[in-house]
Amino acid sequence: MKANNTLPEPSNEAKEHSSQLSEKIQRSLRRHPDMRFSQFMEMALYTPGLGYYASGLPKIGEQGDFITAPEVSPIFSRCIARQAIQVLNKLDTPNIVEFGAGQGTMAKDILLELEAQEQPLENYYIIELSADLRERQRFTLRENLPDDLYEKVIWLDSLPKTPIPAVVLANEVLDAMPFERIRIEPQQALQGFVQYNEDTQQFGWDYRKITEKKLQQFANQLINHIGEVSELGYETEINLNIHPWLKSLSDSLSQGVILLIDYGYTRQEYYQPARVMGTLRCHFQHRAHSNPFFYPGLQDITAHVDFTAVAEAAYDSNLKVAGFTTQAHFLMGTGLLEMSSDPNMPITEQIRIAQQIKTLTLPNEMGETFKVIALSKQLDVKLMGFEMRDLRHQL
Repeated sequence: MKANNTLPEPSNEAKEHSSQLSEKIQRSLRRHPDMRFSQFMEMALYTPGLGYYASGLPKIGEQGDFITAPEVSPIFSRCIARQAIQVLNKLDTPNIVEFGAGQGTMAKDILLELEAQEQPLENYYIIELSADLRERQRFTLRENLPDDLYEKVIWLDSLPKTPIPAVVLANEVLDAMPFERIRIEPQQALQGFVQYNEDTQQFGWDYRKITEKKLQQFANQLINHIGEVSELGYETEINLNIHPWLKSLSDSLSQGVILLIDYGYTRQEYYQPARVMGTLRCHFQHRAHSNPFFYPGLQDITAHVDFTAVAEAAYDSNLKVAGFTTQAHFLMGTGLLEMSSDPNMPITEQIRIAQQIKTLTLPNEMGETFKVIALSKQLDVKLMGFEMRDLRHQL
């Protein structure tokens, strides 16, 4: 797809990469004309070697398309580690399982903090499907960890077959799960499919009547919630992958806590009548926009998380919602200010850390938009990260 005036033009090499993936998606579309948006998103992000997350293209940091909290400051991961320690102390065999570890930055900082706090750990499992990211993680961890810590890291393609006691971590994982797109019009509810225009050589939306029962039920509830819509319509998303994913997580966990950190809202906030364009966002070279068909394979595609749906899926999966709060309150509850206030620190370092903390905690940065939800199994413990402000009543 051609660039528009607000987005940078990709390099010729990047365009060729996108062209290969586009041709693959087109072939799939010719075989299966009823391609739901979630299927397009799955291919755009996860096709081996070509999808955005499965390729060797830079994704995180200045050379990539977005920044994540662990890359902003090691204090973020140290706070996660402090919360993990509280749970690990309760487990017979202390393990950590991290989903989608990015460049390995959070794993590195957590392991170093566990060592500094003299917290025993059996294994640090990383579930990573991207071969390229696995290599980046291995490099980060090998370069920054002592051998005895590095040897605790085990990469997996899927969850352990035998249930284990563990703290499970997933930072910005839910937002990248393929989702369905729904459009409500005055007289009908439609589902987003994908088409390819041979004349313009571009992918685009193809909205059709909903036939799937679960989506129709969701659309009916949505219509009741938002009330009358204008001729312009109301567009939004629903992630049908949350429920089976949490069920598989629960099945793999004998005891422990799952910590999910992501940007999102409670259902009441998410599907408010004024949010007529939904929350679909794409990220390309640190520019956010809403066109998911722009050069497939070169950009991230996301949507905000419905944390009420997460809580409902947890309940159905034999998990308990043990806490829900903003990222800012979670970090403050786990020692953010204590870790950042060293009077012996050089003034330049104090200024740098102060700026990092602003990014992590201010409402107009990551502090309010990002939420943390804790799900527990066979473990009753008052989690420190949620003591300052627990928002479970809003779910």
